Amino acid sequence: MGVRHLYVHMPFCVHRCGYCDFVTVTGRRGEHASYVDAVLAELALEQRVLAERVETVFVGGGTPTFTEEGSLSRLLEALPVAREFTVEANPETVTPELAQILRQGGVNRVSLGAQSFQPHVLSVLERRAGPDDVRRAMYLLRDAGFENISLDFLYGVPGQSAADLDRDLAEALALEPEHMSWYELEAKPGTRFTHAHGNELQRQAEAMEDYYERVVDALTGAGFRWYEAANFCLERDRAGGRDLRARHNLAYWLGRDYLGVGIGAVSTVDGVRRRNRPGLAAYVKSIREGHRPASETETIDSATRMRERLLLGLRLDEPLPLEDVADALDREATARMVAGGLVEIGRREGDREGREHVSLTRRGRFLAGGVSAELMLVGQS
Repeated sequence: MGVRHLYVHMPFCVHRCGYCDFVTVTGRRGEHASYVDAVLAELALEQRVLAERVETVFVGGGTPTFTEEGSLSRLLEALPVAREFTVEANPETVTPELAQILRQGGVNRVSLGAQSFQPHVLSVLERRAGPDDVRRAMYLLRDAGFENISLDFLYGVPGQSAADLDRDLAEALALEPEHMSWYELEAKPGTRFTHAHGNELQRQAEAMEDYYERVVDALTGAGFRWYEAANFCLERDRAGGRDLRARHNLAYWLGRDYLGVGIGAVSTVDGVRRRNRPGLAAYVKSIREGHRPASETETIDSATRMRERLLLGLRLDEPLPLEDVADALDREATARMVAGGLVEIGRREGDREGREHVSLTRRGRFLAGGVSAELMLVGQS
């Protein structure tokens, strides 16, 4: 049937934040147009992989909305029409003109990188946007007709207190987004961020579980569905019957095939995972010469696929069919987790086949990383 999920990587940023480990390139406005040319040419080379009807398109980065407006407009209008078409945006880049470019390009969902409303937290994160920029971006996107906006936040930031987090939650809810992502800050060892904030990061690590529970309690109490470990959407009854889960990311978590184009982009198609190398100049040169970009590939065998199905599937709030992951589970560890109230195994209401399913309990979801690793059969990790 072909791949139904497309990811497009736009690497350009005005500034690289100290904690960031994504494939990014700062500035280079003179190269935006040639990069878009290359992305569209790569997409043409891979066109046979895509289904005739694509379900989701996700344009990520980097900061896609930092891309020069003419180039961004040309990119969006050339991408396939999709049921869910998401673009990531930084608040300071959102203008009335940018919002119209997104709308005219077929975008129907915007993921806005707020990170925090607290100026001192934003300063530590080296973010260019202030609290008012986040609010202004939301209002401009609403004025342009967007009815599906996600806000992204970080917690566990050096200098961030529990009171700061509570204020962020209150201000986020006041803006009434349809979706929110709340990520634990993960600063990679050896980065300038860890050198600058190492001691405070260690202190914050000890508070992470409390912070996580604060996030979950505040959002579920406000009518959001905790559908994935770090992701929340309005419940259907508050969303006019709409399912507001991030459909593109859900495809990753459910083990669906997807195509990625652009530097550093990853694809998983027909049991092969391919990652484009991150070099901008080499990527553009290769495409101009009519070749696929240099990449690294990995064959995804059945054991790997089942292991990933288990690790990613347990992050969701819907139980996994036990038969889908049985060979990846350590039965003794599973029994211990069940006895400890962290894992549930049973038949799911509404499953006509009467299959057994495995899921994490509410407590288990707060400890999902450790529980999932414990469940993994030795030799499968």
